[in-house]
Amino acid sequence: MSHRTNGHAKGSMSHRITNILSDDYEELPMYKDKPHYPPSRRKKMYQRRGPQVAIALLLLSFLYYTGYLPSGRSPRPPHTHHHYHHGTPSKDPALWAARADEVRSVFKTTWAGYEKYAWGLDEYHPISKSGRNMVEGGMGWIIVDALDTAILMNLTTEVSRAREWIRTSLHYTADHDVNTFETTIRMLGGLLSAHWLSTTYPHLAPQTDDDVLQPGEDLYIEKATHLADRLLGAFDTPSGIPLASINLNTSLGIPAGDGLSSTAEAATLQLEFKHLSKITGESVYWETSEKVIKVIDDLQPEGGLVPIFMSPQTGTFRGQNIRLGSRGDSYYEYLLKQWLQFRGSEPVYREMWDEVLDGIKRYLVTWTKHGNMTIIGERQNGLNHELTPKMDHLVAFMPGTIALGLTNGTTVEEAKQKGMWTRHQEADLAFAKELMKSFWAMYKGTATGLAPEIAYFHVDSPPRQWSFEEGWTLPQSNTDDFDDVAESTSSSATTSTSAHDHDHDHDTNSHPWKQDLDLHTQDLHNLLRPETVESLFYMYHITQDPIYREWGYEMFQSFVEHAAVRDDITGEVYAYASLDTVDSLDSNGKIRDRDRRDNMESFWPAETLKYFFLLFSELGGEGVAAASSGSVVSGKASSSNVMPFRLEDVVFNTEAHPLPRFDISTSTIWKTGWQRKPRTASPAAAAPGATGEEQVPVGLGVPSSPIDAAVVADGIRKKLADSKDSFEIKHGKIGLDDKVLDERAAASEALGRHQEALAATATVAATMAAGDAEWEDKSWTDGRDVDHPMGTPHEGEPKKVEVQRGGKTERGGGTGQKEGEKIADRDAI
Repeated sequence: MSHRTNGHAKGSMSHRITNILSDDYEELPMYKDKPHYPPSRRKKMYQRRGPQVAIALLLLSFLYYTGYLPSGRSPRPPHTHHHYHHGTPSKDPALWAARADEVRSVFKTTWAGYEKYAWGLDEYHPISKSGRNMVEGGMGWIIVDALDTAILMNLTTEVSRAREWIRTSLHYTADHDVNTFETTIRMLGGLLSAHWLSTTYPHLAPQTDDDVLQPGEDLYIEKATHLADRLLGAFDTPSGIPLASINLNTSLGIPAGDGLSSTAEAATLQLEFKHLSKITGESVYWETSEKVIKVIDDLQPEGGLVPIFMSPQTGTFRGQNIRLGSRGDSYYEYLLKQWLQFRGSEPVYREMWDEVLDGIKRYLVTWTKHGNMTIIGERQNGLNHELTPKMDHLVAFMPGTIALGLTNGTTVEEAKQKGMWTRHQEADLAFAKELMKSFWAMYKGTATGLAPEIAYFHVDSPPRQWSFEEGWTLPQSNTDDFDDVAESTSSSATTSTSAHDHDHDHDTNSHPWKQDLDLHTQDLHNLLRPETVESLFYMYHITQDPIYREWGYEMFQSFVEHAAVRDDITGEVYAYASLDTVDSLDSNGKIRDRDRRDNMESFWPAETLKYFFLLFSELGGEGVAAASSGSVVSGKASSSNVMPFRLEDVVFNTEAHPLPRFDISTSTIWKTGWQRKPRTASPAAAAPGATGEEQVPVGLGVPSSPIDAAVVADGIRKKLADSKDSFEIKHGKIGLDDKVLDERAAASEALGRHQEALAATATVAATMAAGDAEWEDKSWTDGRDVDHPMGTPHEGEPKKVEVQRGGKTERGGGTGQKEGEKIADRDAI
């Protein structure tokens, strides 16, 4: 593994001087890192010494680099992360129930330490056993964010304590600025999720409440509404793009220092605001947040890929930095999830997601030089400039999100049984699997078995690119030796630099993919982030491949071993802290105390531990027994790790707060309030492959060749053979009634050929089984069938629907309400 310093080596004399003379320890990604803490408390002590210490250290630095001082270089420690599985990964339900209980135990330890040393405070400093508020009175930053994890884990006592604090102490009236995005995804999302879980599944962490027949939970929704009303002020800009911050007391938006807003932050508010509209009947949240997506889409970014900054004043992009890491990531995530949230009733978001996935392949994907690992790079100066082979840990959400978009949450096997699994889906699933391996390599390639915040990779020059030519296949990574790496590296305990260098060279030669990792010293920190385990969660529950659980458990054990904070007197673990480096251990294979940071981000209990728990749990059970203590019955999963919902019934916001999916297909109220402008095709889009043929984004759930269409036809024949009566093939709502096969609605021109192939094949199948059939209408349904994992063939311009809004008739959807008008019967929608 190559280490390029790009600066001073950590622990070196110059590095220490940099710490003293600079207020900024190191540059961190700008997303989900707020607030940021210095890596240790030593820095303040040095700063008090004044300029004399700085001069002395400069002199020592000069002596060091001129050779008068001995080298401070330490041999690289052996890898000590564990290797847990040998042979076939385990499918034993009892084993995974026990491992889910391990996660529950770590959560309880985390919660207890926070409750003891920083209860009610927004920030938790576990090493100093302290905390502080970001605003006067606190926002419940950790309590609210972690609440639904406690509910899912059936922790009645913890939930009761949190709920009481929210009831008595949570007020959004402080005269203080807060980040619009972070407050929405953590606080608003947390309250909405707690409301849904506590009302839909009252047996989870049951609470006694005075509200008749309301076990909780007008409290959560009232707090959520009060918060959302204040957040709306951020959207009060000429373009509708929200400002970066909001004053809670005045509800006035506050621009960032440069006046710009992050594209991801502006476009990652919609799940929460639209959910709130649906359950309160207030359309203003939906309409206000939805406008942001229209503003972005009207700019027609090439390949669907957006620069990471926007001007709230003009509604235009600023700069040309294209990446799926910080400032960009969750924009793409929420395109797919908005489509899922309302079960395919807003096809525009699926269309945008499909364009994005095609654009990612075309412009950002490449492969590493030695191990052939698939990576998603960055175009920091625009799509026509060089690709930077760099991945933030934040990008690790992509493998799971791709898989989610292929089946909408059902298993691959279920999707295949419904007869609509095409070679497009198979190719995209292979893409997701290869990408998942690359993020796992970021963990396997360090001393602790934990990934750095950022990784660079060695790639070919120029980087290889995705090909859209017929017959091209996805490169396969040389990472089948993942298991061997942990064994070979953990067994070598070197003490001399020369011996280490020899063993390291042998290790990278034996495992080519390790040569591709190019880790920079300033990027080696770990904030206990969730994105990789998030993708493992989706990959396992969608593919049912137990290897993803095994990887997750190995990762979990590494977190437990290296992030744990122990009491100085008792030696007991009472907290978990961020790490300053993931690639440096002492002679005993342990993280040094000085390499732990005195902070715990709220996403450790809110996201990371939640996804570990759900990864090791079963989904779609009958429910969780309220009295369950988490015991394991031999050969069976414990009821305490069986979730009452199916993956296809929920959508997780970007902070891992689960929200329900709604069916609004028959609603005349809740509709997409905007239409896409006609697309202006770029040269790349018009001729993406050497063949010059039109390329269709994959993952659409439609046949792309007669071979695929034959599979569809076979499925139609089987259904016809089973019944002589009328029936409906849910893919595309194709039905046969009185020997008439009817296609409905309008499809996009880009998919015309493919839809014709399906139509022709379906006609043959119907004719063979039911005699002569005639087409009544030559149009497809607009919008996907929400009951089918693949949806309908995708997708035409949305139908023009006349609605009443603001006292005038408009076309193209919308909520059908005047602004602020409340719907009387929200349950009837």
